[in-house]
Amino acid sequence: MARLPYIALGASVILVVAGGTVGVPHQGWLIVCGASVVTLCWLIWWVTLHPSWEQDERKMIVFFLGLVTLIYVLIWASPLFGFFAWSGYILATYGLKSWRRQAGATLIAIASAVSQIGGVDNLDEPGILPVLLVVLAINIGIANVMIWVTMWTHEQGLKRARMIEDLAEANAKLAAALKENAGLHAQLLAQAREAGVLDERQRMAGEIHDVLAQGLTGIVTQLEATGAAADRPDDWWRHLGNAKSLARDSLTEARRSVQALRPQNLDGAALPDAIGDLVTDWSRVHEVAAELVTTGTPRTLVPEIEATLLRTAQEALANVARHADAGRVGLTLSYMEDVVTLDVRDDGHGFDPRAPRELSETGGFGLAGMRERLARIAGSLEVESEPGAGTALSACVPAIPIGAAA
Repeated sequence: MARLPYIALGASVILVVAGGTVGVPHQGWLIVCGASVVTLCWLIWWVTLHPSWEQDERKMIVFFLGLVTLIYVLIWASPLFGFFAWSGYILATYGLKSWRRQAGATLIAIASAVSQIGGVDNLDEPGILPVLLVVLAINIGIANVMIWVTMWTHEQGLKRARMIEDLAEANAKLAAALKENAGLHAQLLAQAREAGVLDERQRMAGEIHDVLAQGLTGIVTQLEATGAAADRPDDWWRHLGNAKSLARDSLTEARRSVQALRPQNLDGAALPDAIGDLVTDWSRVHEVAAELVTTGTPRTLVPEIEATLLRTAQEALANVARHADAGRVGLTLSYMEDVVTLDVRDDGHGFDPRAPRELSETGGFGLAGMRERLARIAGSLEVESEPGAGTALSACVPAIPIGAAA
């Protein structure tokens, strides 16, 4: 854009000189040269020496009006300056905006049309008006289309440039976010690993308490009973057999706990039957009357829930044997629409649930372990007791059928 007007002006001067040798009319050489020099100076002053004026549209309007005036003077001097007039279409986009570009292109189109019919001198020719109007319409149409296409292309280029800048900024932000996410991901993995280790420790602690501690307690109780039954051979052998059976069962359950398998009682048996067998064996070993009542319609639940309920019943009976000195124990397994509850009641000594329980060789982990185990499957434990009035505990878990585990 900066060089083409100078090239077009120089080419037009050469054409005027060459046209004069073949009879193309023009004004005097003083006018031709003077108008050409003034136009050259006008371009140098406004475009080359002051390019920053492009940002000031008021100055650009002055520049373009002066340029249009000089184009008309040049075409009056010689119609061959119409070749220079075409550079005015390019300069119409220089500093002008919106409708002013179209108006400037129309003024240039009029000058071009006059040069194309032979110059100002031919306007007096008879019948020239219709020709002028047609040529003028063609020039104005082409000029406005060219201006519109040029500006549309320019605007699209600006939009693409802005889009590229926005994409670059977005990519930079995305890279930063990915880097931050990578750090967070590594942190989450570490936390998940630590949580998994802690959860497995808690699980193993519960299994050790529910299986090994209860089994060893039962074995010790039976062996102590053999000492008291030394003069009764039948009772002595019975207690010894119970101790052996408890040792074998505890060893089997310990192995299954390490392998994270279902309790042996639940293999091939429904939960009510497994708890029922547990109650029968416990009652036989500890010589305490115990009974299980099942209400509702039993259905197979996901393994984690059934194992938790069985372990809860196991721990509750172990607590009765260790602490309650009860004469009767009642268990109720209730299947409801959304939940399953296990209630265990005894008529033993009872205790104050609000009093803090200290961990010792005789216990203290039972209720806390049951609560933690139930909490892992969104269950809960409620305990009601008072000294001398027995104890009742209720475990509540969600009733999730095995088919709905997903």
